[in-house]
Amino acid sequence: MSSSISDTATRLGRDVPLAEHSIDDALIAVSVLMTSIVTARRDVANVPAARGQAAIRRLAKAQSALIDASGDVLRVHGDLRSIGREIAGYDLHECPKLAGEATHLQAVA
Repeated sequence: MSSSISDTATRLGRDVPLAEHSIDDALIAVSVLMTSIVTARRDVANVPAARGQAAIRRLAKAQSALIDASGDVLRVHGDLRSIGREIAGYDLHECPKLAGEATHLQAVA
């Protein structure tokens, strides 16, 4: 295997899990924000129920977009794994974990 393929595989082995992890972090942050907004609307006195609805709908749309992005990146991951098998002869049954981090989501999955 040429060093170019090896270097590329190493870089992708680091970057793909990092992208997946970052999207998960963003999804968690948006979910926490959603909880905070809905809780504030409920708990703050004299705030009508309709107040903040537009913001909640926009945030739900952003959350949905992150879920879509997560699915797309997972599909890219699978595509890259297939390319690695075809081009470099890798026999990839498991992909490397994010360097130095074992996330709760990985433990659950």
